[in-house]
Amino acid sequence: MLSHAWLRLMLLTGAIFNIAWFVLQAGYVPHAVRALGLGAQGVGLTLAMYGAGMVVGALLTPHIAARTSPGRAIRVGPFSAVLAAVLMASTLRWPSAGLAALSLFVFGAGPMVWTISSTTLRQGVTPAGMLGRVSAVFLTVNAGARPVGAALGAGAGALWGEAGCLLLALAGFVLQAAVIALAKLDAAPSEAALRSPT
Repeated sequence: MLSHAWLRLMLLTGAIFNIAWFVLQAGYVPHAVRALGLGAQGVGLTLAMYGAGMVVGALLTPHIAARTSPGRAIRVGPFSAVLAAVLMASTLRWPSAGLAALSLFVFGAGPMVWTISSTTLRQGVTPAGMLGRVSAVFLTVNAGARPVGAALGAGAGALWGEAGCLLLALAGFVLQAAVIALAKLDAAPSEAALRSPT
């Protein structure tokens, strides 16, 4: 699996994304309470925007897939994650619950496009006999990256406060976008071709 450039870079991108996402989560709630002045209800409402974004992303993905290849569509998630992280980091300069909510909405929408598109591409380029093993590796690496991110977030928060978490997360999201940008995915087959038995 690691010899396949697309799979290798998708795996690395997903791992970095999950680390950065959990670094962000480690700092978001204290940042929302202390810097944004939100109570429990406000924190919950902003976090709910993440779920709303996921629904919108899932609805948009078929339209995106119909207009481009999965190789191009999967870049939507990593690049939108950078935008979302910039929006969240900007609340350090301009404390705003609206900016935080917009950031979390984008975090839900873009990476949902990634999840669907990258799964389509991964299953399309993986031999049938390897699908279970490749999927297991992706699940293990992505799930295993999350406690690493949480631990990094805890360390960053202890050393540099919530701002350190948000900025470290931003750096991680920039890195995962850079990794997937290196993948020569423009020649990836269309979704219809991936579904073809040939």
